[in-house]
Amino acid sequence: MRAIAFTTGGTPEVLTDIDLPEPVPGPRDLLVEVRAVSVNPVDTKVRGGGGGADPRVLGFDAVGRVRAVGDEVTLFAPGDEVFYAGSLDRPGTDAELHLVDERIVGRKPASLTDAEAAALPLTAITAWELLFDRLGVARGGGRGQRLLIAGAAGGVGSILTQLAATLTELEVIATASTPTSQAWVRGLGAHAVVDHRDLAAELAPHGAIDYIASLSATDRNFPVLVDALAPQGAIAVIDDPQTLDVVPLKRKSGSLHWEFMFTRPMLGTADMIRQHELLDEVSRLVDAGTLRTTLSQTLSPIDAATVAEAHRRVERGGVPGKVVIEGWA
Repeated sequence: MRAIAFTTGGTPEVLTDIDLPEPVPGPRDLLVEVRAVSVNPVDTKVRGGGGGADPRVLGFDAVGRVRAVGDEVTLFAPGDEVFYAGSLDRPGTDAELHLVDERIVGRKPASLTDAEAAALPLTAITAWELLFDRLGVARGGGRGQRLLIAGAAGGVGSILTQLAATLTELEVIATASTPTSQAWVRGLGAHAVVDHRDLAAELAPHGAIDYIASLSATDRNFPVLVDALAPQGAIAVIDDPQTLDVVPLKRKSGSLHWEFMFTRPMLGTADMIRQHELLDEVSRLVDAGTLRTTLSQTLSPIDAATVAEAHRRVERGGVPGKVVIEGWA
């Protein structure tokens, strides 16, 4: 089968087209015929971090059709259309055929194209877990409280803004700097938009913030976020800050939460199936018109040159939403 991989870490040019044997499903695995994938910042970080003796296939988000199932699979059958985000410790989705544990797979939204659906899984899982599991906001709750989303125009921010605006009563304050990104987050339901380039001054008129989702530049913004946090408020972080001085949180009894959507599949947690359940719920909400895709750019076909170009676009930044690649040559 065709796949895109690398052995030596570096720039996007290290990605190459290779042929691999067809994988064989384990007991809880689905064998999926991949039709569309997306590129996330984690792809570029792994690619730049180094390689190994064997080719490493990248890719996490995928949309496809189930070709075969393992002996213990109960949730899906051959022919089902699915979407999912895979796991950091297994071969990636940039391949014609991919193995994934059924407990982290959802049914593809029927109302979306393959490309539109491929934009959603990783970011939807991250945003859902951050909002409802880490920050502990209840669906339908949050009346009279504020949520700040720092980095709202990115992939995670784009779905988090929608989840908070449609499934809670929180006042959603989003950070975005360009006219394009500001219009994007307003269109997703943000009640207010502030410029992250002067975050302290921009946040001052909004008062204390009960919940903060720091999706990027946490190293730089953390002191301002702590100052803006309401007493007994909570901050959730998804990026990779090198150092954080958390001591100032003490006087506010503030809490800090990490969200890493690969924790459940990598560690095989007892509640791993929650990712299947939440993806099915996201699919239902999309088909009901409550949520929409965060796709902003589509490239084709799925090959090393196109995946490399998608990596470059993600690394350059400045484009809201997600970059998706669909179709094999």
